[in-house]
Amino acid sequence: MQVKLLEHTPEPERVVAAAARLCYAPIGADQLFDKLTKKEIRKLLNFLIESGHHSAIEHAVFTFAIEGISRACSHQLVRHRLASYSQQSQRYVKFLDKLEFVVPKDIKRKPNLRKLYEEINEKAFEGYKKLIEEGVNPEDARYLLPNAAETKIVVTMNARELFHFFTLRCCDRAQWEIRDLANKMLKEAKKIAPIIFEDAGPACLRGPCPEGPMICGNPRKRIKRKKIDK
Repeated sequence: MQVKLLEHTPEPERVVAAAARLCYAPIGADQLFDKLTKKEIRKLLNFLIESGHHSAIEHAVFTFAIEGISRACSHQLVRHRLASYSQQSQRYVKFLDKLEFVVPKDIKRKPNLRKLYEEINEKAFEGYKKLIEEGVNPEDARYLLPNAAETKIVVTMNARELFHFFTLRCCDRAQWEIRDLANKMLKEAKKIAPIIFEDAGPACLRGPCPEGPMICGNPRKRIKRKKIDK
């Protein structure tokens, strides 16, 4: 699995802070943007996130290039509807030479089952290629391809939706592949917006687990946002 942050809002935390301050300022956002100090930006962002006033962080946008995830994973990913997606098409792209398959961790640990798993996937791929050779359109031949088939996708989310995505998908109860994906995306996002995503991750990092009877039983160590000197 490869995750690369392709693009993002320049100075995303300054943009968010300027947008938030504009609501109560007599001057324009462009002036606020230039005047805000790092200390003021942290103070504003801490207030926004801790108080639940998250609409302002929607002004920061992040675009990721993701490769090497399965179709099973991408089906989960696109359920997050407040995002934009562009995915490699199995309808228009012909896979004639090679098609990679994701092997679940539990299967990797069992050599006999891994061999069976890989044989079945390869047989499905051989059937797919045979249909193509016989003139079947790729959009119909793809019906043979399993959920394990690797795919590529570009994802754009604003910071608020990313925070929500990390809350759900970095949780230990999330399926392993999308959890790995979410953790890699969080790592990249933190490099660019460390204050916004300081305590991003599963809900147990910020308070009680919301899963009720479905709690995993392994809560993470609580993270407290860094305060600033007054």
